[in-house]
Amino acid sequence: MIQEFKDFIAKGNVMDMAVGIIIGAAFTAIVGSLVADLINPVISLFLGGIDFAGLFAVLDGGEYASLAAAEEAGAAVFAYGRFIMAIINFLTIAFVVFMLVKAVNRAKKKEEEAPAEEAPAGPSELDILMEIRDSLKK
Repeated sequence: MIQEFKDFIAKGNVMDMAVGIIIGAAFTAIVGSLVADLINPVISLFLGGIDFAGLFAVLDGGEYASLAAAEEAGAAVFAYGRFIMAIINFLTIAFVVFMLVKAVNRAKKKEEEAPAEEAPAGPSELDILMEIRDSLKK
């Protein structure tokens, strides 16, 4: 059973999948930072500095200065701003991933379309046969 497990782990597909998961986790951190640190501030600037994450409604009718204060007090809150930010983050991340995949596909396509170096053309079979015929005539 241990040998079967070793064989399973050593298969290329499993190793490729493991590498993909590790790279995906690292890529998630990069894209998350891109969205949170670079793109969301620009979106906020165009929307007049609105911070969607801070939008909320208190369900018990109380008054709180911020979402954090309401949550700390244990009030039931409807944090719709976080949901809006999650949607914006998802759409932004999906667009960034789409652009990256598009760039990779374009690079692959160019690589496939690049003409391979052809071997120097030698004499054709017909040329060789004609040489043999001429040699035999002499």
